[in-house]
Amino acid sequence: MKELLEYIVKNLVSKPEEVEIIESNAENMVNFAIKSAKEDIGMIIGKSGQTIKAIRRLLVSRAIAENQGIRVNVNIQEV
Repeated sequence: MKELLEYIVKNLVSKPEEVEIIESNAENMVNFAIKSAKEDIGMIIGKSGQTIKAIRRLLVSRAIAENQGIRVNVNIQEV
């Protein structure tokens, strides 16, 4: 899942070299933190949050397909 998220985000932003994905696992929960340049955060979020919502839906559907009962959380942080 991390590779998929990294691929999607790096293709959205203007400074892909500054993108960092941090994954942390807890019981039945996977957390992803996207670190990106300040000027690229808007591209990741998208108009009215549509882009980040779509990214979250992709990751959640993939997690459900792989393992039932896993929750996925995606956050965006400024570098």
